[in-house]
Amino acid sequence: MRIVLDRPRCEGHGLCEEAAPHLMHLDDDGELILDREMVDDDADAAKAAVRVCPVAALRLE
Repeated sequence: MRIVLDRPRCEGHGLCEEAAPHLMHLDDDGELILDREMVDDDADAAKAAVRVCPVAALRLE
């Protein structure tokens, strides 16, 4: 499983960062950066990040 970001759709709200700070962060320009590939232990946090995105810019594959 991996997180896929639809970059043009992302508005930089940061809710995903709050849900999974070890997987992603917003840079100084408000752009979402995926920090690393997911491992099995990250699944719950990744699902939460996808779920809280108000513009559906994230999905899991």
